[in-house]
Amino acid sequence: MDLILHEQEGILVPPINFSAVEDSCIYRSGFPQPSNFPFLQSLNLSSIICLCPEPYPEENLDFLRFNKVKLFQFGMDGTKEPSAMSRSAITEALKVLTDVRNHPVLIHCKRGKHRTGRIVGCLRKWQSWCLSSVMDEYKHFAGAKWRETDVRFLETYDVSCVRHCLESIIYTYYGSTKRRLLYIEEILQKPQLTSVL
Repeated sequence: MDLILHEQEGILVPPINFSAVEDSCIYRSGFPQPSNFPFLQSLNLSSIICLCPEPYPEENLDFLRFNKVKLFQFGMDGTKEPSAMSRSAITEALKVLTDVRNHPVLIHCKRGKHRTGRIVGCLRKWQSWCLSSVMDEYKHFAGAKWRETDVRFLETYDVSCVRHCLESIIYTYYGSTKRRLLYIEEILQKPQLTSVL
């Protein structure tokens, strides 16, 4: 679907490199411009995850306020070598991204390629995608300028910290003193009641 006509002609214009990551709940793109606002409005976003360190433009902030969209900004440097700080930022961004209370959500950086590709790649690992599929998707969006450093990052990123955090969120959100979530190991070890006739 090629959306290149202007808003005056009734066609909505998506941000550059726009795509659905998960239908109707997670999207990715480059930095949204004012010409993209009507398109973003059609997505009924709850949240935006911005991966750029620069202050968010006032025009974009006004759009978010008007549409009651939460902004989560994780300022990662766009350099070629991901740092320990960007690893931490990716973990924090994944916690926001995997919390369904923030959906529908748009993830973006400047061009929607490298930083956004790292986040989506880590999400795919969390979703148990095989590594070759994670890399294929990353390279598809990065194009000819894909980075070996991003590939190494995706190969070595450990998603277990995100899993532990989500277990904590689920327990806090749904748990109470009267009921709690059981891990499968607890269910399997629980003694079975038997009736005696």
